[in-house]
Amino acid sequence: MDHLARTPLATLLDQIAAKSPTPGGGAVAGIVGALGCALGEMVVAYSLGKKSMAEHQSHLELEAGRLVVLRGECLRRAEADAAAYERLNALQRLPADDPKRAAEFPDALHDAIAVPMGLAGVCAETLDALVGLAGRSNPFLKSDLAIAGVLALAGAEAARWNVVINLADLGKDDRDAKRIEIDSIVDRCAATKASLDSLCA
Repeated sequence: MDHLARTPLATLLDQIAAKSPTPGGGAVAGIVGALGCALGEMVVAYSLGKKSMAEHQSHLELEAGRLVVLRGECLRRAEADAAAYERLNALQRLPADDPKRAAEFPDALHDAIAVPMGLAGVCAETLDALVGLAGRSNPFLKSDLAIAGVLALAGAEAARWNVVINLADLGKDDRDAKRIEIDSIVDRCAATKASLDSLCA
């Protein structure tokens, strides 16, 4: 998490744009999710301590802490995705009969699928937190809250593609199960985001 979190934005964008596999789509998915969390945190910051929000202070304090944790999880998974991709890519370049590839490929493939799957779950939790802020936070920041939802959903959808791209190497039953699992998470994210949009309109 330290590497991405400590990289200046302009430098990070250059790194993403470069002809290099990492940071790539997986890292971007995590960064986008983290941005959604951060924007949600800003909404809370402008809501805490306001007399008009007095009845919601305990909820706001709870969600402030929750979003901080979720933002950290997004960044951790952004880093983990890059590491998982590099490991899997290195093994894929080995001959099919290489003992190292045979021994390590299943675990590497598992990680390359599990990391973005987990990120999608974090984005779903973020959307749950955001929709819970609608009507309980500063109404002048409704657009920021809605935009946070856009980012969280984008993080989930981006993570889905990083799951899907690695499913081809699984057996059919496992492939189908993972596809159903990730689609279910993203569908839930989309439904929550739609609710958030209605509440912010």
